[in-house]
Amino acid sequence: MKDKIQAIQSEIEAFIISDAAALEQFRIQFVGRKGRLADLFDGLKDVAAESRREVGQALNSLKNLAESKFTVAQEEFAGADQSVQVPDDLTLSDPLIQGSLHPLTLVRSRILEIFNRMGFSVSDGPEIETDFYNFTALNFPENHPAREMQDTFFIEKGQGEIQDDVLLRTHTSNVQIRLMQHAKPPFRSIMPGRVFRNEAISARAHCLFHQVEGLYVDKDVSFKDLKDTLYHFAKEMFGKDTKVRFRPSYFPFTEPSAEMDITCLLCKGDGCNVCKQAGWVEIAGAGMVDPNVLENVGIDSKEYSGFAFGMGIERITMLKYQIKDLRLFTENDVRFLRQFN
Repeated sequence: MKDKIQAIQSEIEAFIISDAAALEQFRIQFVGRKGRLADLFDGLKDVAAESRREVGQALNSLKNLAESKFTVAQEEFAGADQSVQVPDDLTLSDPLIQGSLHPLTLVRSRILEIFNRMGFSVSDGPEIETDFYNFTALNFPENHPAREMQDTFFIEKGQGEIQDDVLLRTHTSNVQIRLMQHAKPPFRSIMPGRVFRNEAISARAHCLFHQVEGLYVDKDVSFKDLKDTLYHFAKEMFGKDTKVRFRPSYFPFTEPSAEMDITCLLCKGDGCNVCKQAGWVEIAGAGMVDPNVLENVGIDSKEYSGFAFGMGIERITMLKYQIKDLRLFTENDVRFLRQFN
């Protein structure tokens, strides 16, 4: 019996457990209930009484050796299975979660698409502008309130006739002036972009917002052309059932001038808090280009006429998606932005 124990001990010590298959083979031979150690324990009853205690202790030591080796190998293989898989390229970042376009971007793209189908190109211009392009060329009188610090962000005060005042543009009409200065009629174009006004930030107003303005100059352009263009836009943007109305208004750069309303999309014209119970919501200002504006940029007002319009992209977006707080557009709250996937 002692010789058998010594031989199996040598086998256990020499057994190499290199993989899971070898581990299983070791278990069957030395640890399992039907293994070789179990046979030795069954033969313990045939050992002489005076040697049985010594042989039993040797068998227990052999069993502990086999179980210890099996446990250590088993833990090593289990740790290898749970190890972290290292990517081939360690410079790769975590998988990116696909985002969505900002609602203002979605509506801006839709506006450009509608006017592009009507033959309007897209024009752009600087956000930091001079007084001439922002006010003077647009027929603003010198005492107009928009020329005051409380309504406009002035960056630098000009030195009389030598240098003009520098400011953040209050509308994208400055692009209209630059277009008329450098292009020869006929032309039709829209001007989207950011504008800045010195206003308190609230649910209905902000010091930074977005506009899109339009300009069409040609021979024999009439107010009917203006109305037909904006009628078509309103029905394309808000639906064929949308009703439109024009109200007389005043703007320094257009004459005659009008403001354009559509039926409230929330109450369908019945009256609610958003439309102040009127059933109508203003979306744009428009009018025929004032002859003085055409003359300021070198266009003969007796030969050419034109119309212009402007609207806030935030206002259109709020109506289209029924958003009631203007500040949501600039707070970068992903819970809000994810709604526009």
